[in-house]
Amino acid sequence: MQRDEFTALLAAESFDEVVTVAREANGGLEFHAHPFEAKALVLEGDLSIRTEGGERVYRVGDVFHLHANVLHSERYGSGGVTYLVGRKTPGDAAPSRQKAV
Repeated sequence: MQRDEFTALLAAESFDEVVTVAREANGGLEFHAHPFEAKALVLEGDLSIRTEGGERVYRVGDVFHLHANVLHSERYGSGGVTYLVGRKTPGDAAPSRQKAV
């Protein structure tokens, strides 16, 4: 997916906070959860996200989606990762029908 298409999608789905996140090469975060729903487009590099449903690798152009309070871990590739992420707190808009990751 392209950046312009993705930002239009975020607006249509009421993601009102949009930020760019950059993570270091070969880094990661242990299992944690966020109090917000997140939908992100990978701009550079790659990352792996693990949930109770399994693990998936996301590369440039891929979109990942996590509902609020979903326990997950993250691992960043050898070049690190940069992604554009929309965030919204539950109750801010109608719930999404997409499944986490």
